[in-house]
Amino acid sequence: MTHLVLASASPARRKLLVAAGLEPSIVVSSVDEPAVTAAAQETYGELVAEDVALVLARAKAEDVADQIDDAVVIGCDSVLDLDGQIHGKPSSAAEAISRWSRMRGRSGVLHTGHWVVDTRAEADGGTGATLGATASTTVHFAKLTDDEIEAYVATGEPLRVAGAFTLDGLGGPFVTGIEGDPSNVVGLSLPLLRELLSELGLAWHDLRTSAHRGAQGRRDT
Repeated sequence: MTHLVLASASPARRKLLVAAGLEPSIVVSSVDEPAVTAAAQETYGELVAEDVALVLARAKAEDVADQIDDAVVIGCDSVLDLDGQIHGKPSSAAEAISRWSRMRGRSGVLHTGHWVVDTRAEADGGTGATLGATASTTVHFAKLTDDEIEAYVATGEPLRVAGAFTLDGLGGPFVTGIEGDPSNVVGLSLPLLRELLSELGLAWHDLRTSAHRGAQGRRDT
């Protein structure tokens, strides 16, 4: 069985993988996101939103991979590009309200960086590979009233997610449409992850079968 490790505390990302038949372990990285972004900008110059998401996804995956042997580690990070400005999680309710006041009735692009690191031994099919890519989905937002924005922010949900909204949670009624992969907006593009894993020689159906067998074994004991 291939041990998959998700380097993220996001319950939405884990739920996506479980619903698709995989059962990853969870190991949260200790990456300092502002410091990683600043270091990348110093090295490469100004970063666009897609690059920020990928740099952070790689940092998280490699941080956890340094701690875990014999596994395939998956790191992700999402940011919202609105008029060329990069937005992660709001730092306060006031910031979330201000952001939604600009987002309502408009469109942004949600970028999710994905990075996988293979720490499996060569004898177990390991490749030692570290690779990634970014998926991007355009999101159209409803024309919310001030009262709707304040009530949504008061739930606390916008403070816990990149872009200050969800597609699969309380923010769902405020997204009028998307262009692209819906799972990417939730936080992890299943089609893109499938492609990255295939580059490691891992077929999704084999991983799904292994996860099913592992779950069956736990039920049988």
